[in-house]
This record gives sequence, C-alpha cells and structure tokens, in this order.
Amino acid sequence: MPPAADDPRTTSALAAHQAGALRWLGGGVIAVVLGVLLGVAAVTIAGSTGRRLPAVGLVVVALVAAGLAAAVAGAGGLLRSLRWRRALQETGWRTGRLRIAGPAVVAFEPDGYDELDPVDERGRGVAPVQLRLLSTAIWRTRAVQALDGAEVRAAPVGPAEWVLTADGIDTLFGARTVRRRD
Repeated sequence: MPPAADDPRTTSALAAHQAGALRWLGGGVIAVVLGVLLGVAAVTIAGSTGRRLPAVGLVVVALVAAGLAAAVAGAGGLLRSLRWRRALQETGWRTGRLRIAGPAVVAFEPDGYDELDPVDERGRGVAPVQLRLLSTAIWRTRAVQALDGAEVRAAPVGPAEWVLTADGIDTLFGARTVRRRD
C-alpha cells in the first residue's frame, strides 16, 4: 500500500490545510499588532491633546484578544497539518463506508466489514472505527454528514486520531476515536 502522502489529491489537500492555518496565524498576528498600534496612538493623542477617544480601549482589547485567539488557532492548525503530513508519509489510505452516528460522530466501516457477520473468515474482526470530528465549523460538519453511506478514504495519523477524505472532496477532515464508556 503506497503512502497516502504520495497521492496528489492528498498533497494538495494538505497544502490547502496548511495555507488556511497560516492565514489564521497571520491574521491573528496582524490583529494583535493593529491593536497595539491603535493603543499607542490613542495614548499619544490623549497625552498630547488631553482629549480622550471614546471606545478605543474596547476596540484595542477586542483586537488583541481576537488576534491572540486566531493566532493560537492558526498555530494549532499549522502543527496539526505538519503532524498529518508526517503521518501520511508512513501510512496508506484505507477505504470503506462512512456512517453518521450523531452530529459530529461518525463510524468508518473498513472494506470487508459486515455488520451481520463482523468476524471474517480468518477469525479476525473487521470492526468500524467510531470517530468524533475535530472541527467545530458547521460547514465542515455538514460536509462530512453529506458523506453518509459514501465510499471514503481514512488513515490513522496518531494513536487516537484519523484523517478522512473522499473523491470529489478537496479537503481533509480530522477526527479522534471515541472512547467507549464501559
């Protein structure tokens, strides 16, 4: 089985994921810088003219707080993208069906899985993998929900993390395995 990272669609999806993370990181840094510059300008104006600028303090706090949040999200996305790229260079895609089990919970049923006979002829079980989507973006969750019953490709990228994609989808969806409560 060739590494998943050798697939040109995977390469472009990883590049798009990384570009999105860089946009979040860059936008966050820009917002923080603008907030600091606006704060310095407001203090300078107030110091030289004695006039206070109403609501500038709130705008500065909002810019810095939102910028920090965006920068953290972008840095996390960038690290995730790099981790996925490394893992997909070592593992191949597994094909199977995707079943929706809840709003952000899916089950990946690998090829060969039969819900009526979950044990194959060699006595090994081919069990579905219960996954919870990592993204909280509504459009990403809906895109995965639209794949209910569709043929998808999945690959483990960590001990409890998987990546999903399908033909015609130019992105990767991250998911964590769901721990069963016994």
